Amino acid sequence: MTLPNKLSFGRSILLITTFLTLSLAVAGSQAGTIVRFSTTMGDFSVELLDDTAPLTVANFLNYVNRDDYNGTYLHRVVDDFVVQGGGFRFEPFVGPIDVPADPAVPNEFNVSNTRGTIAMAKIDGDPDSATSQWFINLDDNTSLDADNGGFTVFGNVLGEGMVILDAIDDLPVVNLGSKASSAPYASESYNSDPGNFVYINVEVVSRFSSAPSVFEASSGLLLTTVNIDNNDQLISMNFNAVSGSEDFVIEANLESVIWRRDTVDGMASYSSTDEKLRIPSLEVNSNGTVVLVENLVFGLSNRSPLQFTLESYEQ
Repeated sequence: MTLPNKLSFGRSILLITTFLTLSLAVAGSQAGTIVRFSTTMGDFSVELLDDTAPLTVANFLNYVNRDDYNGTYLHRVVDDFVVQGGGFRFEPFVGPIDVPADPAVPNEFNVSNTRGTIAMAKIDGDPDSATSQWFINLDDNTSLDADNGGFTVFGNVLGEGMVILDAIDDLPVVNLGSKASSAPYASESYNSDPGNFVYINVEVVSRFSSAPSVFEASSGLLLTTVNIDNNDQLISMNFNAVSGSEDFVIEANLESVIWRRDTVDGMASYSSTDEKLRIPSLEVNSNGTVVLVENLVFGLSNRSPLQFTLESYEQ
């Protein structure tokens, strides 16, 4: 069933959640906040330990909710040890720019630094010095539990997410100083272009999903990967639903655009010929109901800001 072209935002979501009968099995309820990392190498999700490390989680989410991590790069990867980020973004003709740091958070070490956990980085000799930088353990790094007061673990990688992190670990690295001490690059060779680094976005989501395109009705956030003009460019980015419109309009968050190295099954596509954004399959999460919407077609409706209007979709 192809729905009419002219749909209000509220009616669009109502129709999607009411009339589509293909419901997805919702993963078991998580105890903590879920964040989704989009990277040059693929996406993974982390469940935060809200109750075990509340100050650390709140600190991390402050950066996430301000989009401070969006467009940053992974500046340190040590083989079979850690993947580290949260510190820097790259500005052309300027170089590495520090993520503005909030006041340091008190140490809350309670959980061991085992493979697949995320922990806060900090200054040597100062247990209470964590600010924006974090790392994900690639191995059971239990020696960190007794170092510098113990490194505070505040989350766990979900599902098959470590496959992405192991792929990042396998990349070659380049040493460009403290702001890229062992930065992985995803191109065939490093050609003095930091644009080849592994970039990330981090967003709060209401449930864990490995789908390439997800829409959160409560927040209006749409996460997706896009193949532009048949492999001319591959990008990961997010959109926000525009409230107050009679149609279902999504606006691109251009600061969230990062390059993707490889295509992924089911990724969206954009053609500059007909100016259509096509999403083959979209997981829609609305008030705890998760449904699958297929063959969505959005037309470019505004260039500044960059907006797309939903034209059709199918059951």
